[in-house]
Amino acid sequence: MTGPTSTAQTPQDPATAAPPATAAIPRTTTLWARSRGFLAALGVLLAGGVTLAALQSDGHHGRLDPRSPDPYGSRAVAELLKQQGVTTRVVTTAREAAAATGPRTTLLVTDPDTLDETRRRSLRDAADPSGGRTVLLAPTSASLPELAPAVRAHPYSGHAALDPDCALPAARSAGRATTGDGPRYSTDLTAATACYPDGGRATLLVLPAPAKGGDTVLVGSESILLNRTLAEEGNASLALQLLGSRPELVWYLPGPADQSAPDASEDKSLLDLVPSGWTWALLQLFVAAALAALWRGRRLGPLVTEDLPVAIRASETTEGRARLYRRAGARDRAATVLRTASRERLAALVGVPAARAHEAATLLPAVTARLSAARTADPATLLFGTTPPDDAALVALADHLDALEREVRTS
Repeated sequence: MTGPTSTAQTPQDPATAAPPATAAIPRTTTLWARSRGFLAALGVLLAGGVTLAALQSDGHHGRLDPRSPDPYGSRAVAELLKQQGVTTRVVTTAREAAAATGPRTTLLVTDPDTLDETRRRSLRDAADPSGGRTVLLAPTSASLPELAPAVRAHPYSGHAALDPDCALPAARSAGRATTGDGPRYSTDLTAATACYPDGGRATLLVLPAPAKGGDTVLVGSESILLNRTLAEEGNASLALQLLGSRPELVWYLPGPADQSAPDASEDKSLLDLVPSGWTWALLQLFVAAALAALWRGRRLGPLVTEDLPVAIRASETTEGRARLYRRAGARDRAATVLRTASRERLAALVGVPAARAHEAATLLPAVTARLSAARTADPATLLFGTTPPDDAALVALADHLDALEREVRTS
């Protein structure tokens, strides 16, 4: 039995000693060589996913913003108004919008339905006596009671491009326009001017304000202001005349602070909380991760035989497995392994086919014929018996099986 050897007393072979300072260099190089292919593939997949998500996004992030050149932005109409001498000012709060109203001002409310009741009332209280123009873009029954209580909203009916069919100079000059892809409006006010009707209901409605020279214009569609549809039909002409009647245009884009809080009772899924366009990106990232897992988890092609870095003797393997069996108390498994190996070797010695080596009716007569009459151990018990009750009985079983094989081999 050898005790632990101190490394300080053991001489080190200079030929096999590795310099401590450079020992980590080969290891780092090997790690990089193994992982660079996976990292490169992952980088390509991530870049492709982000690129495809950007290309497939719906472009609504600059919706109705006069500074945005995106398809759903409104920079084109703002530039045309600028050429006509109209200054455009963007505000994001109802307080700023109400303070900016006046006889020389057109107030455009891009999303009136997102405002709460208090902000809608404050806008109407400021706009009605100002003598200016207020343009409400696609208001529905959610916002009309405060902004235009005499008007009723009706759902979209399927016709987008409509003829003016009214006496409003701006509409007659613009001609056919795509005002019909939103709500329809009706009112009992005789002084109102209804244009671009669809089924008897207007998609552009002009209401006179209490102050002289002022009015409120309800436009059922945002298409006449979007970059992507401004050049269609008479949209550009209609938008310029509605928004350019005063030298100043206040463009009210309700900010997060002015938008109504969502209903707390409404349950939203995780996908509902993902910003528009990123759903595709997340899906592509999941696909990329699954493909990377399949690529790393499965080796394609035939198996390759490789030399073991260290040769282990069979006796050491046997001893190691025996220690595991002993630690687990697996005498049944150990006895089964011993008996199975003995039956296979005995079958080869007595001429029994290997396929029938574990059949007692075939193997036992052939083995018994090779044994002497003075033998006391029963071959049936040795080869097909029960599990040994303890370790000593397991050792005895191994000895008896070894003796049985020797006797059959020498008979």
